[in-house]
Amino acid sequence: MDKEHSWRQQAAEIMTAALNAVDPEQAVRRHVRRDGRWLHVAERRYDLSGFERVFVVGGGKAGSPMAIAVAELLGDRLTAGVVNVKQGHTASVRLSARNEAHWQVTFGSHLSPFGSFRLSLPPALDIVEAGHPLPDAAGMAGARRILGLLGGLSERDLVICLISGGGSALLPLPAPGITLDDLQALTDVLLRSGATINEFNSVRKHCSQLKGGQLARRAAPATLVCLILSDVVGSPLDTIASGPTVPDPTTFADAYGVLERYAVLEAVPTSVVAFLRRGMAGDVVETPKPGEACFQRVQNLIIGDNRMAARAALAQAQALGFQSQILTTYAEGEAREVAKVCVALAKEMVDSGAPLAPPACLILGGETTVTVRGEGKGGRNQELALAAAMALDGWERVMIISLATDGTDGPTDAAGAVATGSTLSRAQALGLDAAAHLTNNDSYPFFAALGDLIFTGPTNTNVNDLILVLAV
Repeated sequence: MDKEHSWRQQAAEIMTAALNAVDPEQAVRRHVRRDGRWLHVAERRYDLSGFERVFVVGGGKAGSPMAIAVAELLGDRLTAGVVNVKQGHTASVRLSARNEAHWQVTFGSHLSPFGSFRLSLPPALDIVEAGHPLPDAAGMAGARRILGLLGGLSERDLVICLISGGGSALLPLPAPGITLDDLQALTDVLLRSGATINEFNSVRKHCSQLKGGQLARRAAPATLVCLILSDVVGSPLDTIASGPTVPDPTTFADAYGVLERYAVLEAVPTSVVAFLRRGMAGDVVETPKPGEACFQRVQNLIIGDNRMAARAALAQAQALGFQSQILTTYAEGEAREVAKVCVALAKEMVDSGAPLAPPACLILGGETTVTVRGEGKGGRNQELALAAAMALDGWERVMIISLATDGTDGPTDAAGAVATGSTLSRAQALGLDAAAHLTNNDSYPFFAALGDLIFTGPTNTNVNDLILVLAV
């Protein structure tokens, strides 16, 4: 076994530990338990005998295991439930409370998680598979059903909402006058614009009937408990899945400003621009703000986030003998620019032993962005790795890995990619032009040819991305 292969195996163990630490089903059970008629959610408790009906709703890539865990806790008290998840995220869901198998991280070959099994859903619970990152008709149909469950609720009802990464796209219920096609076109433009997730979501909130606190408005005066698996840097509640159950600090003017700032007013559908202008003029009711009555009976609780995954990666790296440090869980910016910083850190560790002497592992968490200008195939993690490979050329003792914790980096089936000091020389031997692939945002076929893509299969979780900077 050569040294680089050994490093890859160790990196796979570190990533596996991180993924298992943010297993959604376990996250629910760490924060929610039932004791007879009492449902305990963190420090609060709810008397189930005091509610006539109990509903489960929500959306996100982690929705299946979260929903199953909650349904099992509720048992026959569950009246009905609808949760939207990404396509392919229902058929195989492992419940780790009864299954000790781990997600397997592999390089260069497709592999679904082992230890998974088909799941029988309780009759009262329906999980809807829908499109992501572009919303689709299935997602809108599921969102309409959720809206139907929220109609006519009273103080004698309890709603448990499950939110995780991808919830913005998976709960598409456009505002009146905006069609699904319009929403898809808007999403496509914003995905390519380079806008941050916060900016992106400020627009989506104001083009929706559920986002930006509007789910809480619909559910009132029922008691609403929202369990949240965060996929947003810093975990601001109003940004995760566009904050359907929390006050919205943004306005129609803010949303319109995003379109102006990224010069896409002419590119998005006219119905969106017209609706936002109506909102700015006061002709459309604003999203609910802090202090409004609809939030009086709401509990929002984050049950998992990027920092939890980073800490598990840290512990595993240390167990493998690496000097290790979490550098940040706030990594943001253009993927190819963040890559340069990661490479600089790797080179410094090899050259001077700072900030850690090899063997060392620096861990960064967060979420980068890509301004798409080419027509290629890839994702932000693969693009980061490609940019890193170009800057690492010839440095034999370093490795940089970028991983999407949901297992799907951009519109691909890979979770990310690995870059080493030999990546470019191996690519050149195959006739691959790294610079051309980067210019065309075409990282996927580049790393596929090298066997350097990372595959996990759908992990059914989503807590942003992790970057490992290894120096040996």
